[in-house]
Amino acid sequence: MEVYIPSFRYEESDLERGYTVFKIEVLMNGRKHFVEKRYSEFHALHKKLKKCIKTPEIPSKHVRNWVPKVLEQRRQGLETYLQAVILENEELPKLFLDFLNVRHLPSLPKAESCGSFDETESEESSKLSHQPVLLFLRDPYVLPAASGNQTCHLLTALY
Repeated sequence: MEVYIPSFRYEESDLERGYTVFKIEVLMNGRKHFVEKRYSEFHALHKKLKKCIKTPEIPSKHVRNWVPKVLEQRRQGLETYLQAVILENEELPKLFLDFLNVRHLPSLPKAESCGSFDETESEESSKLSHQPVLLFLRDPYVLPAASGNQTCHLLTALY
């Protein structure tokens, strides 16, 4: 697994002070996806990870968010933090994988002792299940009058 934070943006808000959102790029098994997180989410993750694995230092919580140079340093620090967690731990806790929206790894022994990032999430909902996929070439509820039987045979053949 490889993790990068290629960019960040400042988000204006009517309800609270503006905040910075960090865009995390996750590369795993040849697939790439992005997750966006605020610093407060990184900090919450860090506090939970400290209880069950060795964690690197996380960038300081108190900075002036509006200074671009400081934000760039924080981006680099958070990227280094995520990469160090991956490098220093053979088995990644489930809450770390949840944070990165990585859901297709088998459950790891260490992950069980760490708990879930979302404590209300049930164990069953986090497990993957194989579901058959059915493809309809046409809307199965709208059958043409002349070829209704042909469509039924086609659908039966797909099973």
